[in-house]
Parts: sequence; C-alpha cells; structure tokens
Amino acid sequence: MAATLSSGAVRSYHPRLERALFVWAPLAFFLVFLVGPFYWMLITALKPDSELYDTSKSPLYVAVPTLEHFIYLFEKTDFVLWVSNTMMVATLSTAIALIMGVPAGYALARMRFRGSEFVGTAIFVTYLVPATLLFIPMIEVMATIGMDDNIWALVIVYPTFLVPFVTWLMSGYFRTIPAELEECGRIDGLTRLGAMLRIAIPLARPGILSAGIFSFTLSWNEFIYALTLVTASAERTIPVGVLVQLTRADVFFWGPLMAGALLGSVPVALVYSFFVDQYASGLTAGAVKG
Repeated sequence: MAATLSSGAVRSYHPRLERALFVWAPLAFFLVFLVGPFYWMLITALKPDSELYDTSKSPLYVAVPTLEHFIYLFEKTDFVLWVSNTMMVATLSTAIALIMGVPAGYALARMRFRGSEFVGTAIFVTYLVPATLLFIPMIEVMATIGMDDNIWALVIVYPTFLVPFVTWLMSGYFRTIPAELEECGRIDGLTRLGAMLRIAIPLARPGILSAGIFSFTLSWNEFIYALTLVTASAERTIPVGVLVQLTRADVFFWGPLMAGALLGSVPVALVYSFFVDQYASGLTAGAVKG
C-alpha cells in the first residue's frame, strides 16, 4: 500500500517538475532577456545624475526618481521633430512597400511566366544585401537627383529593401490561398484584377498586416541610411537624432539617451500590442485552413 502511494506521488511529481524545467524556466529566462533592456532604460531615464554615476548605489532600482532627463530631452533637443519625421518616413515607406509588394507577391504566386522562379529568388536575395554595402552608392544617387540631406530621400530609399521583403512574404502567403476560390470568382465574371482585389487580398489581410508591421518596424529603427543621407538636426529620425545630439566625443548623456530610446520604442510596442494576434497568425498560419 505504501509503495503504491509512493509511486503515485512520484508520477504526479514528475509532470510538475518537467513543466517547471522545460516550460516555466525557459519562459522566465526569455522574459528577463526581453524585458531587461526596457527596465534598464526606464530606471536609467528616471535616475538623477547624482545617483546615476554613484557606484555605491545599486543599479537595479531608483532611490529618488526624477523627470529631469525627459524634460531635457523635450526642451534642449529636437525630439518632437524627430518623432514627427520618423512617423512620416515609416508610414510613407510602409505604404509604398505594401502598394508595390502585395501585387508583386500575388503575381509571383499566381502567374506562370518564363523565369518566374528566378525572379522570386532574385527579389529575396536583393532583400538580403546588407545596407552597409549600399549606402555609399545610395548617397551618390540621392546627390545626383538633388535629394541629398533631405528627409524625403529616406522615403525613396527605404522601399528598396522593404518592397523585396513584402513581395517575398506575400508570395508565400498567397500560395496558401486556394486558387479555386479565385477561379470560381472568374467564372462568375470577375477579371484577374477583380479576383485579386475582391477575393485574394481580403483573405490575405493577416499576411498584409504582418508585412506592414514588419516594414514599419524596419523603417522606424533604421540607422545607416538615416545617418548618412540626412545631416540636418531638424530632418533627422529618432535613432540618429538621439545618438548624435546626446553624445559629445566620448561623453554620453545617459539619462536623456535612455529617455529618448524608451520613448522611441513606445510607438512600435503599441503597434505590436494592438495587432499581435493578427501578426502572429500572418506569420504562422495560412489564409484558409482545410
């Protein structure tokens, strides 16, 4: 009887132990790994300078919180302009990428023409080319067309790496939509364009939303092109403006820097929080499940 009770207790104990080791422990690790940088930015932004550079105090909490770094950020820098510039560039670049990339992805998924597979592969390879190899020729191109040191140069350049990504992502997503649905629509009198607009695109909304969110995030956080193509403070975006204006040689204004980084990450976090379910389904699930 005692042996039976003991074996039952062991069996009930093992699932709890396995769940703790293989589920909760990894989740806790990734939670600390992901939330840790935001927590560090927050406490650094809230610390006064006297506490920030005092090594005798723990760096993990704030003894006397202050908003002086946020006040400095708004009063002594062009942070409001940077936010406006970043929002404009990210929104327009994402719109251009979706307008061009969604039809291109549909064409690669549905239309058969000579070299279609090569075109699809070439588009994806274009997305993989690093910006560090392209920003110098891009500077020459923008100077040639008279767009150097102009924020509109970013609106022109960003779609060069956003459109290939959107095209590649949407071509894969459109392939999950049964072609029979569009064929039925065409039997009822729809043209190819009408079938795309009325059937394929509505079914592909999760994929389009995922591509839009990812494109918006890339545009919002992009640094290399924003640093090299725009030098005027009033034309800068958040990643460049915060770094350039809040550093002096080897001196870093850590409080305002962390305040700017924290506030600059809020819009992207809000976008993900509102559309996280659709974003996840767009990346992991097909449009129609059989």
